[in-house]
Amino acid sequence: MLSNPMDRTRSHHPRDHADALAARANRAHHPDLTKLGGWKAMQAEKDLPEGRWDEERRWALRMGLTGADTIEDKSIPTFARGELPHYAGINTFLKAPYAEDVLEVANYDATVLGIPFDGGTTYRPGTRFGPQGVRKISALYTPYNYEIGVDLREQMTLCDAGDVFTIPANIEKSFDQISRAVSHVFSSGSLPIMIGGDHSIGFPCVRGIAECTSKKIGIVHFDRHADIQEKDLDERMHTTPWFHSTNLPNVPAKNLVQVGIGGWQVPREAVKVARERETNIITMADMERMGVDKTAEMALEMAWDGVDMVYMSFDIDSIDCGFVPGTGWPEPGGFLPREALALASKVAAEGICGMELVEVSPPYDTSDITALMGTRVIVDVLGAMVSNGTLGKHKRHIDKPVSIPHGEFEGKRWSNPKPHF
Repeated sequence: MLSNPMDRTRSHHPRDHADALAARANRAHHPDLTKLGGWKAMQAEKDLPEGRWDEERRWALRMGLTGADTIEDKSIPTFARGELPHYAGINTFLKAPYAEDVLEVANYDATVLGIPFDGGTTYRPGTRFGPQGVRKISALYTPYNYEIGVDLREQMTLCDAGDVFTIPANIEKSFDQISRAVSHVFSSGSLPIMIGGDHSIGFPCVRGIAECTSKKIGIVHFDRHADIQEKDLDERMHTTPWFHSTNLPNVPAKNLVQVGIGGWQVPREAVKVARERETNIITMADMERMGVDKTAEMALEMAWDGVDMVYMSFDIDSIDCGFVPGTGWPEPGGFLPREALALASKVAAEGICGMELVEVSPPYDTSDITALMGTRVIVDVLGAMVSNGTLGKHKRHIDKPVSIPHGEFEGKRWSNPKPHF
């Protein structure tokens, strides 16, 4: 409230005007904009290349024909191709190129592969539709992130290899298919990015990488559940991946770090295994007490201790279920979205040998918000590696690459040998 009635009026006296200007110049709340991240990001954008965006527009015109004469923007094709428009087109992850011939994954820094498997689910099914759901909503994003100043299209190469052919009625056969697919991508030198699927896929994904290297692998696992019991319902379900992963000779249990564990859905059988194998658990309460930075520092220290590579497993239910309703085992009290993204980015910044995003279940989702969060985790992880120069760090450890045979075929499927005209 103004204490002096004269303060309610504006004086036109030159002396008063000068005093007002001086006071305004000395206002403490006028920030130095050059210290703000927003200003720095604005300046950084001008240094990013644009060659691949121009390349994509020229490619779209070649593949989709030039637009109608009434279209003023001559980069718009007749048929939708590439990133634009966001509401149209055939959705790969982030509208990245589709590596229909999976031998082509060797040409890319990272490869997305869907794993549509929910045969390990012990409660709500539907994660077999996770890869489709994530791909669909990923069309909403561009490859550029303003805050971190990264353009994935310009600074890395990315493809989508489609989905692994899983066998819904057979867990072990599906695991073999998954490991085979991951081994192929990892052996090629491309970073495997798996979209599940329930969390049972964690074991065959890690196995697929571990089979291609003699080096040791640590794991950072974001989840509300420990997922380390030997069996559940007499099978290797989505509550068991880390028991079997840490049985692999080059995946030490002491380098398994589980972040966010807690609540009322952690079976005592899992706790006993974690205690016996001396794994590392950071609870949600620990994270709140230490903060994001210290939590990430501790997780990295334990995961990287004496190993050569680190694998990331991100269960979407590690985030509070109010933000991610579309999941098989919702649990309140998890990460806030910003906490989850910051932690995943800090872990990824050191370099990873692969990652999985699991437990997105579109049938239970609302407005695609769970799938969108999953998309955001993946692109933030990629962005962190690009901005820190750690993408491809895993390649030097591929000392036992696999070679998987392929069938023989020439020509194009569903195609006439000659045009009709």
